[in-house]
Amino acid sequence: MKRKDSRRSFLKKATLGSAALTSAPYVFGASQQERLVLSRSYERVNYTPNDQINLGLIGAGIQGIYDTTAALKVAGVKLVAVCDLYNGRHDRAKELWGDTIFTTRDYRELLNRKDIDAVIVATPDHWHKRITIDALKAGKAVYCEKPMVQRFEEGKDIIKAHAAAGQICQIGSQGMSSLGNEKAKQLYEEGAIGDMVMLDMYNDRYSAEGAWQYPIPPDANPDTIDFDTFLGNAPKVPYELKRFFRWRNYQDYGTGVAGDLFVHAFSTLNHVLSSHGPNRALATGGLRYWNDGRDVPDVTITLYDYPKTDTHAAFNAAFRINFIAGSGGGGGFKLIGTEGEMEVGQNSVKLTRSKLGMVPGGYSMIAYTEATQQKIKEGYASQNLESRASKLSTGTTTWEAPRDYKGAHYDHFYNFFQAIRGKGKVLQDPTFGLRAAGAALLANESYFKKQPVGWDPKAMKLI
Repeated sequence: MKRKDSRRSFLKKATLGSAALTSAPYVFGASQQERLVLSRSYERVNYTPNDQINLGLIGAGIQGIYDTTAALKVAGVKLVAVCDLYNGRHDRAKELWGDTIFTTRDYRELLNRKDIDAVIVATPDHWHKRITIDALKAGKAVYCEKPMVQRFEEGKDIIKAHAAAGQICQIGSQGMSSLGNEKAKQLYEEGAIGDMVMLDMYNDRYSAEGAWQYPIPPDANPDTIDFDTFLGNAPKVPYELKRFFRWRNYQDYGTGVAGDLFVHAFSTLNHVLSSHGPNRALATGGLRYWNDGRDVPDVTITLYDYPKTDTHAAFNAAFRINFIAGSGGGGGFKLIGTEGEMEVGQNSVKLTRSKLGMVPGGYSMIAYTEATQQKIKEGYASQNLESRASKLSTGTTTWEAPRDYKGAHYDHFYNFFQAIRGKGKVLQDPTFGLRAAGAALLANESYFKKQPVGWDPKAMKLI
């Protein structure tokens, strides 16, 4: 009892230093390229064993392993328990984090433990709502993997549970707290690209692993896997290993490319622009290559409309995903504005500003006499054609994180634990999480209905 009181007292009074983003001036000539270094500082705090935050992991699959590995790099955090429906992951947890780790197939055993302060929910999407709400009701802080929900209507239930519980809840889009996002937000608010015109996002994957063809372990069988519990509220189907280990391929358990990849983009975009999200989507695509029993497309193209708000002009967003990229793969995320463009990554931002070609060149002048061409040139020369609001110089500059940067995933957990300790707020609460997930799920809604769909980004509901 004394240990519990000591930890609870610490969690109320302990603080962490805020993470500071170094700003640098960016003035450069049109022919110049500059490289500047981003940095973030973390205040060092000495923790005692009684001060630590005890963590439980629910869902020890791929993302659960990555999440926990990142979380344990934050000082003062200890993993004490792991829940998974496959026994082999219990063995893996002990292999990674020690034989003293408590393991179970029943997540409620973790929630009943008084020594667990926070849980990571890294289960298949169709379990997110139930476990997150149960964890909040049990008095745990929750880090719920993206997408926060599998269905639109589930989001409001999590928001209500979060408000009622008074606990910390962070949605886990791991790039959200990155240096790249913070620099992009700063640059956008300073007018670096002018008014938004469009977003260009693409992700090409040229591997079976990239297309969710995850390996199935040889010891997987009905004795080592609780398949019935895995199904949850999904339709009852016969035992099938592919559904358990490759659940992203099925509408019953996952959210397709939209829930896996679009959510990251919307999290970043809405954060950078201080936006609630789009109000319309139109999607197309198909199942072109991975005909392995999945019922979600492996090629999608979705167009989104963002309405005009106080923080940005009306603009369009184009999302393209291709799971059989002949070129070898790659991805990009580019914000394009009236005065420039930004390529945003977790560890870098590349800003390019160039003057708009307002003066006619030889192509459009060729049909006029030399005398007329001269008069046209004199007319343009007498005008002030530089109408841009920003006084930033033209050229290209790139901000990059230093080699010892701890990374966006670390930063997102740092933000989560900082909030638990009473210093600051999470960047991605359930309301933010629903706006990102809801925008992403519009792609699925449009694709399967074969029609445009509307969305109220403020009220967070389909129109």
